[in-house]
Amino acid sequence: MGDLLVVGSVALDSVKTPFGQATEALGGSATYFSFAASFFTTVRLVATVGEDFPGEHLALLKNRGVDLSGLQVSHGKTFRWVGEYGYDLNEARTLDTQLNVFADFKPSLPAPLRRTPFVFLANIAPELQLDVLRQMERPRLVALDTMNFWIEGKRDELLEVVAEVDVLVINDAEARQLAREPNLIKAARTILGLGPRSVVIKRGEHGALMASDGHFFFVPAYPLDSVFDPTGAGDTFAGGFMGYLARSDRIDAGALRRAIVYGAVMASFTVEDFSLNRLTRLRSEEIERRYAAFRDLVRVDL
Repeated sequence: MGDLLVVGSVALDSVKTPFGQATEALGGSATYFSFAASFFTTVRLVATVGEDFPGEHLALLKNRGVDLSGLQVSHGKTFRWVGEYGYDLNEARTLDTQLNVFADFKPSLPAPLRRTPFVFLANIAPELQLDVLRQMERPRLVALDTMNFWIEGKRDELLEVVAEVDVLVINDAEARQLAREPNLIKAARTILGLGPRSVVIKRGEHGALMASDGHFFFVPAYPLDSVFDPTGAGDTFAGGFMGYLARSDRIDAGALRRAIVYGAVMASFTVEDFSLNRLTRLRSEEIERRYAAFRDLVRVDL
């Protein structure tokens, strides 16, 4: 089993969907990722929060075994995001973003964290992602997430860091934007040409697609009766994906395929409630049962 490091945001989210709302709830890309991955391996979280960050949220992460030695408490307020969803839950409408202490976030890794074998660079500025990568000491596998804001505004910097990672994890719209190619299969092939060995394309309610070594692998989304809040589903997917790889300590084709399914499993739990509420009630045996159910979903020969 290998440890897993994540660098990203820890935030307070206010979210409204047709099925309810949450105010000042625990959120952020690194938060969702860490909590999901903690079911598989030891996670080391690198992020920043303000002096106003609730102590109960820190306790929640600590109780999951997340290493917070890389979490900085900075002078000022915590990053906040306000958004809402219509009945199309695939895309949020941002109402307000207050970066606060996150605006000046410059990750500095304590020496023990620099030797972590598995690394996930969550959605932050590409120059910060590259700086973190330069601080690491020969990681075994590095994966990266990004967003349309960086693809459009800092394309050159993003391409520089993409060329140095093993796996790129993005959604379908971002894949098309980065590759400048409307066809998703062609976009995946174009992205592989930029440097990463694999690209994982998240497609929301339509599942996920992985391209690697000229081969494609697809996993559907788990069919759910109730979806309350999709916030953080993509980050939870990445947490399940990377968490499984770190636990298995393998990065071969079979391990990557199983990791994709575990990512989809974790995302399917997240959307069943607001914030991390469903994950806080989750048990490991539920994860394994849903993983088995996913295998049945795609089984051809009975």
